[in-house]
Amino acid sequence: MPAIVLLFVAALLMLPLPAMAQGEAPNLVPGMWAFSSMTHVEGDLPIPDQTESHQECLTEADIADAQRSMIQEQDGCEVIESTIGRDRMDYRMMCRGSGGEANIDGNMRFLGESAEGSVDIDTTTPMGALKMHTTIEAQRMGEC
Repeated sequence: MPAIVLLFVAALLMLPLPAMAQGEAPNLVPGMWAFSSMTHVEGDLPIPDQTESHQECLTEADIADAQRSMIQEQDGCEVIESTIGRDRMDYRMMCRGSGGEANIDGNMRFLGESAEGSVDIDTTTPMGALKMHTTIEAQRMGEC
């Protein structure tokens, strides 16, 4: 699965279940979706901007499962703060590992037939500090 879809789905799945009211799914219409992202990295290493795009069918079950099957925090990561509603979510996470640590701030707006958001990651690694900014856009293209 392409990284952009993983970012989008991870944004939905990274939050603990109580963060979303029971029965309130994200304001997304099932169908064929086009995802795109642009990541800009600043730091000691010269890393070119990265753009990704991908299309994928999101069914009503996929959207409902995103609410019901919220994954727990990943090893080494902790959700510091999260708010989610039908139309928007915001979250902050901290991840620590043997390679360094990362502060992650993300947000997504669910607009029915589109979605948009961003993820900012400040990380320290053995190779130095990096700042990554990713903008995410998703647009429903029609039926699957």
